[in-house]
Amino acid sequence: MRIVVQRVAKASLTVDGNPRGSIGRGLVVLAGFAPGDAAADLSYLAGKVLSLRVFEDAAGKMNLPLADVDGELMVVPQFTLYGDCRRGNRPDFTAAAPPGPARGLYEEFVRMLDGRVRRLVRGDFAASMLVEIHNDGPVTLILSSRAERDPAGRDAE
Repeated sequence: MRIVVQRVAKASLTVDGNPRGSIGRGLVVLAGFAPGDAAADLSYLAGKVLSLRVFEDAAGKMNLPLADVDGELMVVPQFTLYGDCRRGNRPDFTAAAPPGPARGLYEEFVRMLDGRVRRLVRGDFAASMLVEIHNDGPVTLILSSRAERDPAGRDAE
């Protein structure tokens, strides 16, 4: 599983042309799934999202997690996080989980986060979505539930 987490001042989501919702200060999470992802991957990254200390404390240091700032959360499925562009210019998405299993993983990931924050806005799997993000900082992090090889050939965790 791979996620992109962005600290936002605000964000809104439109699904299939219909406004879905918006959040104020908080995090937008774009979530992609790979074959073999399981409950442990979801739990690990859900815990990370809730624990990331990316909000500023009174001293101006990134030291506070989402709950400490009463932050809100938006979670959007994003299979393109597994797009491979190393050959040619058209992304190859074969590393992404097939739609059936990915949908279930996304639903379970959202369930793990729901109720743990004041407000959660969620996207729809396989829908056309417009995400308006006001990135704060900007702070953008890429996290994975498994060790991956970075472009320099080193293992990253």
